[in-house]
Amino acid sequence: MNKPIRYISVLCGLFFLALLLQATWVQLIRGDELSSHKKNRRVAIASFSQPRGNIIVGGQPITGSVATDGDLKYKRTYSDGEMYAPVTGFFSQAYGSTHLEALANGVLDGTDDRVGLQHVTDVVTGKKPRGGDVITTIDPKAQKAAYEGLGDKKGAVVALDPRTGKILALVSTPSYDPSAFAGNRNRDKDAWDALEKDSNRPKLNRALKDHYPPGSTFKIVTAAAALENGLYTDISAATDSPDPWTMPGTVTTLPNQNPTAPCKNASLSVAMQHSCNNVFGKVSADLGSKKMLETAEKFGFNNPKVDTPVRAVKSIFPEGINRAQTALAGIGQGSLTATPLQVAMMTAAIANDGKLMKPYMIEELRGPDLSTIEKHKPEVMSEAVSPEIAKKVQQMMEDTAAKGTGKAALIDGVTVGGKTGTAERGKNQKNLAWFISYAKTVDGSPVAVAVMVDPDDSVPDDEISGGKLAGPIAKKVMQAALSKRP
Repeated sequence: MNKPIRYISVLCGLFFLALLLQATWVQLIRGDELSSHKKNRRVAIASFSQPRGNIIVGGQPITGSVATDGDLKYKRTYSDGEMYAPVTGFFSQAYGSTHLEALANGVLDGTDDRVGLQHVTDVVTGKKPRGGDVITTIDPKAQKAAYEGLGDKKGAVVALDPRTGKILALVSTPSYDPSAFAGNRNRDKDAWDALEKDSNRPKLNRALKDHYPPGSTFKIVTAAAALENGLYTDISAATDSPDPWTMPGTVTTLPNQNPTAPCKNASLSVAMQHSCNNVFGKVSADLGSKKMLETAEKFGFNNPKVDTPVRAVKSIFPEGINRAQTALAGIGQGSLTATPLQVAMMTAAIANDGKLMKPYMIEELRGPDLSTIEKHKPEVMSEAVSPEIAKKVQQMMEDTAAKGTGKAALIDGVTVGGKTGTAERGKNQKNLAWFISYAKTVDGSPVAVAVMVDPDDSVPDDEISGGKLAGPIAKKVMQAALSKRP
């Protein structure tokens, strides 16, 4: 064999070896990455090649699948899409997926290893592959009451079962219909583009994904901190609270919303009933930022991983603040911010005798053969305060509902605790209206609710209050949640 032929043979061998190495690299090393790449059309074709499992509320599916005439054979449909969008999220041929649709995708499309055996059986028997179902904790009556209560208002509602952490209602308005852009046609693009341009941000899940000053609703945490740290022990005893009270290191007095309220040296109970800023601001400043921070974190603040399983953004109690800033934080203002979920969590912890349960909205994952592949077990997040302290705060909240600013939530024959909140924001922004409450019957399961309303310019400033705007919504949600529950 002459040299040229040998050179060509060696060169061909090297080329062949390079091809083998590249094939090995692509198939074994990068195989998973490439097979799941968003630009791999085969991934999309596979994802939409079969009917998807369903998301279940109250025993009924609120999702479905419908055949199309493209290579993406099925697209998602939603029942009461706007009402349930903060729970389901969306699953779109063109725009991906969010919330439960994304986080439970493996079960819903049947690719989860736990439903793999069923797929093998389907192939053998000739059946079409099927996805599993997601059983939620959502109470359809409570969800409807929250959604209709908010109506055309901008805001959010979260309702929890304090004993378990079950999310009974999760609503954000304005909302959107995920069915409108579930496909990949021009009309789907038009619907998506309209949402993107909407200044009210309908796709924003205000219950989980945005945080706000909680205003006077936070006073239940401040009261718990005062009692837990021994600053005060008797909720009916007078406090050392001048009115007006000047915040430490400043010349600024902390005003009360009602200047005629009996706030001077008011007891914690009376101060809660009239939402006295001078009392709770001074309590917070006297305790100091470290003790307030410790209590707030026991209630869930500053936790970056509150998963429902949809992750909520972190609610923030600021660290290293001075006494004046601590006073503002103690009344739910300053740089303190919270999601509506967090505000519902702190309410639920008080209602549950101080024990904070992890919030969740997936009760069960079910295979296509209706077998249970995973069932949620309630988890304790923390002992926010002792049962003795929680019961004192409960009494304060119940007195506030019966005799103070929380009357809007009273329900005949039911024990109700409540607290209003009117939270100030920056210049040229309307105040937020908050209401928190819990309700419990002798025989029934308790419910804790947080309502946040973000008023538009049509609402006069003197009409913005938690009792007027948010309290009636909380009452309707509690009535719905308590209805026929075990």
